[in-house]
Amino acid sequence: MFRFHLMPRFILRKINPKWIITAGLIIGYIFICLFLNALDAHSQQGASLPDEKIDAKMQAMIIDSVTLALDSNYVYPDKAKQMKKHVRDKFKKGEYKDITSTMQFTDKLTQDLLDVCKDKHLRVGYFPEIPLGLKDTDSMSQEELDQLIQEEAYDNFGFYKVEWMDGNVGYVDFRRFSHARWAGATAIAAMNFLENCDALIFDLRQNGGGEPSMIQLLTSYLFDEPQHLNSFYIRPKNVINQFWTQAYVPGRKLSKVPVFVLTSSYTFSGAEEFTYNLKNMKRATIVGETTGGGAHPVTEVFFPTLKVGIQLPMGRAINPITGTNWEGTGITPDIAVPQEKALQTAYLEAIKKIALQTKDENKKQKLTWTVETLNALQNPAKVDVNILQKYAGKYGPRAITLENGDLYYQREGRPKYKMVPMSQDTFIFDELRYFRLKFNSDATGRITEVIGIYNDGRSDSSPRTSD
Repeated sequence: MFRFHLMPRFILRKINPKWIITAGLIIGYIFICLFLNALDAHSQQGASLPDEKIDAKMQAMIIDSVTLALDSNYVYPDKAKQMKKHVRDKFKKGEYKDITSTMQFTDKLTQDLLDVCKDKHLRVGYFPEIPLGLKDTDSMSQEELDQLIQEEAYDNFGFYKVEWMDGNVGYVDFRRFSHARWAGATAIAAMNFLENCDALIFDLRQNGGGEPSMIQLLTSYLFDEPQHLNSFYIRPKNVINQFWTQAYVPGRKLSKVPVFVLTSSYTFSGAEEFTYNLKNMKRATIVGETTGGGAHPVTEVFFPTLKVGIQLPMGRAINPITGTNWEGTGITPDIAVPQEKALQTAYLEAIKKIALQTKDENKKQKLTWTVETLNALQNPAKVDVNILQKYAGKYGPRAITLENGDLYYQREGRPKYKMVPMSQDTFIFDELRYFRLKFNSDATGRITEVIGIYNDGRSDSSPRTSD
């Protein structure tokens, strides 16, 4: 995973004649997971990494470099001063003297800085070399840039699933907000595929953030007129940058359809901005868990001689409606459910909203069918195994078998499907949502036939031919 800068890198300042710190100023969110993944990889590989030995002199140099960068750029100057004092006091007291590993020292330094600021975007890490994905794109060779774009394209720029669901509900599962310059065509293709849907679900449960350009592009499909989405105060430049939706997008806009956003505690940074914007604009219903709580745009600062880097929050989001952001608190969902139930819950709510809006009776009947099916899938009826045993048998071309306490249905020449009890005598299928089976019995209670029922009103009968 990687990200691209929205603005060129610049020289921060000289710390020592031996090295120069460079940093990329980003007006918006980056893929913080690049930095975190690199650190996590270091932790997992442990001794296999070429870790550096560290002494008190090197610790002092790292502390001086990191705190100077914080002093110059951290979003809250007073917190930067508190962090500097905190870690320098610890150094003077000898609290780092037993640490001999650079990797362990940067981990400890991160924790001590977080004791003061609680900023989930702030990290210090050990980097034997700067990861390709975190390099300034302006300084890359064309070969390196092509490699990055190919890696991004390999997993479809984070767009894992685009699906049309029963009831004409669109579903998009994407795992990061890639830069629209490279991922725009993929995002546009996803939105155009779903341009006829009556409701739309964005799944951000595994989305850790990304670029504001993709937030702009996707959100632009949800409004007819340009909307002010968010602003960022950037401390190093002492400027406020505004972000708006685009007046034009390729394809049809979905400005009237109900929108749902799925969240989890992992949903973070740019994914939170997308969620926060739509929630406060009353353009989406948020379903799932409270998000991670990281609202600060960041820059990466590397100290090549020290082999250390810092992910440094240097700005804050300012929502035009609330005047604030979600830093440290996360975003509370409108419908709070465990993340694993968020999709089912949002899907059911979407179908209900579509049903309320439609005047087409045939369409409304099919939507009612879908709601009944979804409810039954979430809360199946309890049927005694002795009753299930009575249903097992042959019904002409249809075969019903009891396996490990569940009924299975198979028509000749077709796959086998698990049957989900909707009531004591009627069953549905997760894979065949347009279809149900109902068992009929005679006066003695013997099962005589199974009725196939379809969502268009048709039905057919298959008399029982054998047990």
